[in-house]
Formats: sequence, structure tokens, C-alpha cells
Amino acid sequence: MRKLIINSILTATLTASSFWVVAAESKAVPAEQIVASIEQSKIDINTADAETLVRELSGIGKAKAQAIIDYREAHGPFATVDELLEVKGIGVAILEKNLNKLSVN
Repeated sequence: MRKLIINSILTATLTASSFWVVAAESKAVPAEQIVASIEQSKIDINTADAETLVRELSGIGKAKAQAIIDYREAHGPFATVDELLEVKGIGVAILEKNLNKLSVN
């Protein structure tokens, strides 16, 4: 009787373990896909239009989006994301809020 109970518990445990392994493997996302989706979600401040800047960035309204575009047209493409601090109305707080969303290409 004792062997039957132990075998039943062992079988249930192994079955549950293999279920979770199969479930985890079926939902695994390759690292390349994760990196690609992160890169796609970044906004290139050298090419983005005003509507995109307003829609995708926190703390950026129409006036600040236009200021970014005006700065870009007057001074050429941004060399780094940090150069946004040179744009009137863009401070450290706004830059930090959006840092993971921004890129320069």
C-alpha cells in the first residue's frame, strides 16, 4: 500500500513537471525577436515627423515636437540623443522619461 501511494505521488509530480517544461518551451520567444521588437519601437529623432514625436514621446506636445524639428533643420542631424537637451523646452526630466524610446541613425 505504501509503494502504491509513493508511486502515485511520484507519477503526479513527474507529470506536472513535464507539463510545465512543455508549456514553457512552447511560449519561449527567441532573443533575436525580443531585440528586434525593442529596436523597432525606438524613435529616430533625425527622421521622425512632429506627429510621431507627439504620439510616441512623453511630455512632448506640438510645440516641443516642432522645436525638435526646427533644431534638426538648423543644426543638422542629432549626433546623440543627449543633444536633445540643446532644444528649447527639452530638459533632463523629459529626456530621461523618453531615453529608452529614442535613437539616432
